[in-house]
Amino acid sequence: MFEFVRNNTRLLQGILVVLIFPAFVVASCQGYEQFMEGGNATVAKVDGQTITQAEWDAAHQRQAERLRQQMPGIDPKLLDTPEAKHETLEQMVRERVLFAAINKQHLAVTDERLQRELLAVPQLAALRRPDGSFDVDAYKALLAAQGMSPAAFEASVRQDAALKQVVGGVEASAFAPDGVARQSLETLLQRRQVQLQRFLTRDYVAKVQPTDADLEAFHKSHSDLFRAPEQARIEYVVLTLDSLAKDVTVSDEELRKYYDENAARYTAAEERRASHILVKADKDAPAADRQKAKAKAEALLAELRKNPGSFAEVAKKNSDDPGSAERGGDLDFFGRGAMVKPFEDAAYAMKPGEISNVVESDFGFHIIKLDAVRGGDKKPFEAVKPEIEAEVRKQLAQRRYAEAAEQFSNTVYEQADTLQPVIDKLKLVKQTAVVQRTPVPGATGPLASPKLLEAVFSTDATQNKRNTEAVEVGANQLAAARVVEYTPARVQPLAEVKSQVRDRVVDEQAMALARKDGEARLAQLKADAKADGLPAAIEVSRAQPQGLQRPVLDAVMRADASQLPATLGVDVPGEGYVVARVTQVSPPDAKSPEMQQLLPRYAQAWGTAEANAYMKALRNRFHVEFKGNGVAPVAAAGTEAK
Repeated sequence: MFEFVRNNTRLLQGILVVLIFPAFVVASCQGYEQFMEGGNATVAKVDGQTITQAEWDAAHQRQAERLRQQMPGIDPKLLDTPEAKHETLEQMVRERVLFAAINKQHLAVTDERLQRELLAVPQLAALRRPDGSFDVDAYKALLAAQGMSPAAFEASVRQDAALKQVVGGVEASAFAPDGVARQSLETLLQRRQVQLQRFLTRDYVAKVQPTDADLEAFHKSHSDLFRAPEQARIEYVVLTLDSLAKDVTVSDEELRKYYDENAARYTAAEERRASHILVKADKDAPAADRQKAKAKAEALLAELRKNPGSFAEVAKKNSDDPGSAERGGDLDFFGRGAMVKPFEDAAYAMKPGEISNVVESDFGFHIIKLDAVRGGDKKPFEAVKPEIEAEVRKQLAQRRYAEAAEQFSNTVYEQADTLQPVIDKLKLVKQTAVVQRTPVPGATGPLASPKLLEAVFSTDATQNKRNTEAVEVGANQLAAARVVEYTPARVQPLAEVKSQVRDRVVDEQAMALARKDGEARLAQLKADAKADGLPAAIEVSRAQPQGLQRPVLDAVMRADASQLPATLGVDVPGEGYVVARVTQVSPPDAKSPEMQQLLPRYAQAWGTAEANAYMKALRNRFHVEFKGNGVAPVAAAGTEAK
């Protein structure tokens, strides 16, 4: 046999290549696809169009960034909860539904409508000139400061206007007749005098002594209450941009070079405060009119040269710019790009206190007085060194992250029986936790990632104790876990939960005693309407419940008031039994301020309800489905979770 092997080595090598190489290729491709498919996994579908996990993650990252900018003090943990992430997905689904409706209904936004929408933005409305024209240069400068072009901004506004058309008409057309509104609000604002007698569970606890048989019976009949979910004790590692940045070293020379190359970032923008006198002459005015205006400006300038201190007074009497004339020509501070170019060039070439020559622009002829200069100061290197170092570290770490992410993914896959190799290679920290299949309330970071938990509870991880694949759990964050111990879901035996069972049985039996005494008291009061011994009456309404529990308030406000007193009994789960006697009903004043304030809100509420109902119908029409990680903890109305 061995002789045959020695004599046919080349033949056997060929056979091995044919048998082994395809299997290796298949395994490699499967591993790669398994790694890549996470981001492409479908989390929702709208009208046949998919929303992928990667799109969801990117949208949530943008949403979290917007919220951090609007509320700098917000706790980052609140932005990383499953509920917050699902809210982002709901917003994406809503937008997709509205886009589908726009396409099916052939809705469009005209240029005239777009113009109205633009001028409804306060910052843009302020760019109207005194003559009614629009300052296009200032408009472009304003958008450029936000990193946007006019075309992109206008496309966004046009899109938002189109989205409003879908439900805006439905919401605006909702109609609430005055009589119906008043009748509904009278129910809300109606006040009732009620006497209450409470039979509290806690007052009966000492009177019950459940037997072991009672405990066994309760445990057997309520086994779902004592079902422990499946859980796993895991160890896991996380690769983040911050962890890589800690190992990056940057020399002072590199930091100073970055400081010099980005000097503008560390220099406060120079602003100038100027006053001006405008002699108006539009660029399209006849040459004779413009010449006449220029002559007037030259005459005013000659007057100011003789008496520079009279600038404010001359501006009030002669300037054709009504916005600044009443302030003596004062234009306050402005930066580059805020004024038309001839005006800006002149103002930025002057020294404080100087008065310019006559400056011609498309609006006419200006005389400018520079009042003050601020900004333009460059922060010293030492003052911004920590900021620069953090930025450079982050940039270098970002370049390193792509390579490290590949190493991370390959290592946890290729050496799947332990996390130690990836820990040693990338200097990561191993962490441990006990997790369930769904994120527990308050979970943050990787432990709040449904994708990672899904991988943890896969058969390969729980039974074979192999590493999970590398899972993206956030922006520039990869995690992998390994199950150390797995416990399947089970009903906990009575011995483990006996104290909990006893507490529930005690509460149940005490509630039964409270209800028995309460019902006896209720029967007595119904038999004798004049029976006394109840506490003094209190006045309650749905708007002012006076601390009443919801079941009690509902029962009191629904009680038949055609024949008073009306007596009733109410179970209050977890607290006891309440006997209530309604003695007086007071309708609200139809002319009260409260009623007048609520009437328009009632109509708005109807409009919102109509829009929500229409939106629900659209979701059904365009077949909204949540899949995989996108399935909501509580299925949204009008959706189908699969």
